[in-house]
Amino acid sequence: MARRIGTRLDLVVGGASLLLVGIATAVGLVVPNIFVSAPPLFGDWLPHVGIGTPLAILVALTVIIRRPPLRFAYPLAVAWTFSLALIDGWQRGIAGRLTTKDEYLHEVPGVHDIGAMLRSFSGRILDYQPDSWTTHVAGHPPGALLIFVWLDRIGLGGGAWAGVAVILVGSLTAFAVPWTIRSLGHTELAAAVVPFSVLLPGAVWVGVSADGLYAGVTALAIGLLVQRHWIAWVGGGLLLGYSVFLSYGLLLFGLVALGAVIATRRWAALGVALVAAGAVMAAFAAAGFWWLDGYHLVVVRYYQGIGALRPYAYWVWADLAALVLAAGPAAVAGLRRLPGSPLLLLTGAAVLAILLADVSGLSKAEVERIWLPFTVWLAPAAALLPASTRRWWLAAQALTALAVNHLVLTNW
Repeated sequence: MARRIGTRLDLVVGGASLLLVGIATAVGLVVPNIFVSAPPLFGDWLPHVGIGTPLAILVALTVIIRRPPLRFAYPLAVAWTFSLALIDGWQRGIAGRLTTKDEYLHEVPGVHDIGAMLRSFSGRILDYQPDSWTTHVAGHPPGALLIFVWLDRIGLGGGAWAGVAVILVGSLTAFAVPWTIRSLGHTELAAAVVPFSVLLPGAVWVGVSADGLYAGVTALAIGLLVQRHWIAWVGGGLLLGYSVFLSYGLLLFGLVALGAVIATRRWAALGVALVAAGAVMAAFAAAGFWWLDGYHLVVVRYYQGIGALRPYAYWVWADLAALVLAAGPAAVAGLRRLPGSPLLLLTGAAVLAILLADVSGLSKAEVERIWLPFTVWLAPAAALLPASTRRWWLAAQALTALAVNHLVLTNW
């Protein structure tokens, strides 16, 4: 009886999360100045199919039926993300995503001297200047732009290579998240997490938004941080240190890192990681970019644009509806089982970070991509659902992604 009641409560919570999406959509269509055409998502209503449609369905069915082990998580996640992106077509779904006037690749041709770029970076953040950075470059520290500059320097320039690189790095989350859980000693739970990490609806935005790449970097960092060797801790610390130069908001990811260290109780790992992360910050400072200066200027830049007009009273809860579509109803349903579970520290830290970002008012809309580094840590909660129902919940996750990608032409 208790199990049956619990299963019904899971359905109620999952259904309530989708109801929230419906309400956010209906209200968003009448609220002024939200600056999105398909609320709560940033995109346009455009029912469509593409070459990726049968591929995505095939990958989803494979994962739902076979429920693959960890060693197949990464290639299946790559296949899932590519197939979702190809629903929009190669050019529109992958090659052209990062080449618009607001994106990183728009600025790459103008970076002739990396040192000079870093020294002058903060001075170009504010808008309404002749040399102001384009929107996404201005809104992030220089580490993000540097990645695409480096790709260009090694001969992998252009939107196609950038899109492929983002998908390949972003798909690492499907391996790194369950790997972390297995490394913490929860082998059976990790095995149950794998298919939910692979079929994460947020893969819609991993292919292709730079935030998908950030998710891959940070997830791998946590996986390294929970290992038993100091070399892995150094690697995790370096990645975490670099991550805050990818996005200012990833400073909050320190909560997830702290949760991971507490779970291992290896305090030496925290010390080593902090030293390594500090070395990254020192390197950027020595090169001429000071993170705090950039952050304060970005807050000003945010309110120079539509961020000042988007109503907080709507987005403070509609952002959570966008999160539902990225995390999926199974993850939301699983969150109610989080207290007392082995995932409390990791997933709980991600939830806390998301709530802090939400109430800050600096994440009004577009969180389906912005919160991806945190969203991937909500997916494991779905593995807390009863084993007898997981296949149906996996189907719900896949259908969520397929519905979004076929009904909305997302901006990423």
